[in-house]
Amino acid sequence: MPAVKRASVRAVLAATGMAVLTGFAAPATAAPQATDAKPVVKSEQKAETHKKAKTVKAPTASQLMPLGVNAEQASFAPTGEQKANADAIIKVGKEMKLPPRAWVIAVATAAQESTLNNLGHLGDQNDHDSLGLFQQRPSAGWGSPDQLTDPEYAARAFYEGLVNVPGWQDMALTDAAQAVQVSAFPYHYAKWEKLAANLVLAEYGKGPLAG
Repeated sequence: MPAVKRASVRAVLAATGMAVLTGFAAPATAAPQATDAKPVVKSEQKAETHKKAKTVKAPTASQLMPLGVNAEQASFAPTGEQKANADAIIKVGKEMKLPPRAWVIAVATAAQESTLNNLGHLGDQNDHDSLGLFQQRPSAGWGSPDQLTDPEYAARAFYEGLVNVPGWQDMALTDAAQAVQVSAFPYHYAKWEKLAANLVLAEYGKGPLAG
C-alpha cells in the first residue's frame, strides 16, 4: 500500500475514535488471547446455587411453632432417606406458596404416620390399605397406590386437605393434622412438632439437624 494512502487510512481511524493496532486487521487464523478467567463448570454452579439457598433467611420459631410446644416431644436421628422425604414435603409446601407453619404440620404428620419412611403395603401389618409417608388410603379416594407412594404427590394431597380446614393456621398442630388424617390416635401428632421444625430449619442450614 502506498505511504500516502496508508497515512490517510490511519487518519480516518484516528478521527473516528478507533484505536490503531499493529497492522490494519488481525490475521484470520490468529489464536485467541489467553486469559486468567476460569470457566465455571456445572458442579461449581450447583455449589454456588446451593450456597445461595442456604443464605436465605430461615423461618423464625414463631413462624414454625406459633403456639409453642405443648406436648412431650419425641425424636429420632433421621437417616438420609428420611431427610430426603422431609425435604420433598417442604419443597411441595413452598411450591404451593404455603407458610412455614404448614410445612411443620405436614412433616410432623408424616413423622407420626410413617416415621418419614415411604411405606408400601405391609401385608398383615398394614392399616387397611394405607400407603406412603402419610399412610393415605386408595380406598378413601386419596389416589392410586403408585401416587400415594410418590412423596411429592402424597405431600400435595395432604396440603390440599389442610388448606380446606377452616382456621388451620391458628390450630394446635395435632388438631390441624387430625382434621386431615382422621386418625384413631388424634393426639399423637403433637409430639413430633419440634423435630419437624428442626427438619425445616435444616433446609436453611440451621438447627441441630443441619448438615
